[in-house]
Amino acid sequence: MTPKSIFRIGLVLFSIGACSRNPLDINPEDISVKLEFVNLDSLFVHTGENELPAKVAALPLQKDGILAYELGQCLGVGPIADSGTAQRIALFVNDPFISRVEKRIQQQFGTLSKHKPALTDAFKHLRYHFPKGKIPAHIVFMNSFFASNAFCTETEIGVGLERYLGAKTDVIQELPDPIFPWIKEGMDVQFLERDVLASWIYTHYVPEKEDNVADAMIRWGKVIYLTEAALPKLEKHKIIRYQAADYQWALDNEFSFWKYLVDQKLLFSVNERDKSNFLNDAPFTVGLPEKGPDRLGQFLGWRMIQAYMDANPDTTLEQLINIPYNQILQAYEIEE
Repeated sequence: MTPKSIFRIGLVLFSIGACSRNPLDINPEDISVKLEFVNLDSLFVHTGENELPAKVAALPLQKDGILAYELGQCLGVGPIADSGTAQRIALFVNDPFISRVEKRIQQQFGTLSKHKPALTDAFKHLRYHFPKGKIPAHIVFMNSFFASNAFCTETEIGVGLERYLGAKTDVIQELPDPIFPWIKEGMDVQFLERDVLASWIYTHYVPEKEDNVADAMIRWGKVIYLTEAALPKLEKHKIIRYQAADYQWALDNEFSFWKYLVDQKLLFSVNERDKSNFLNDAPFTVGLPEKGPDRLGQFLGWRMIQAYMDANPDTTLEQLINIPYNQILQAYEIEE
């Protein structure tokens, strides 16, 4: 099996009207999900070199999934069955800088007692809206050596805990380029649950067919809207992975961004650079004022989804993911 996506590092809870219900306000208490957590990072740190191969081999993980990604692409130490891999893992975790990173991970996360229930609850919400939707078998906490926030395969999610230590943490401050200051600012634990759910939804729930900028924006809008459905109590700026001030800036400048796309005839552009400028992580959105946030294309796509669901309150989330982008685009109206 080949891992399907790396999610690196990027919905206002709408009111449909005084007489209409909020479709995201649900009670998942009776929903059951079978979700197992594996702390691979802790296993690497606290297991002796001689015992490590057997303990890793006994994990219920797909050997060609998250485990292969962690050992091969993140740490570059080789398969656990190789005779020298355990020694190379020991050298990694005992490196002076990595040892400090591991200490900060333990201080910040401990047993992950806050995050496991929050993630379980989020996937219960997702299962409520998608009774037959795919749920991960394992969420694997690891030190990805700053490779990724959340990484999905067909059945597993890997979470790079070191990328949630906080921008002001000493070991994060010491990271050299190309981990630039704006990347470090995003290494915030407030986004952990959001990243896990958005990564899984992006990979497994919303079909990928992006012919132009508008199509790509609306696909992202669906991903973010479903992420909010899974995390309905999370503040809205966190759902879009903004700081509160950046979220407000996006709201205040929504019309200006829309007008820019229309005036520059960018909505139906099939240029990959245009898609990247509006959708990818960056210090700001290319073509817009540098004081604004990045990924304004994702933000606007989300607002378009809100407008569509506002106008069509009986639409289920299962129906939403298959609605053509042009139908959603036509429902979007905004005034200066």
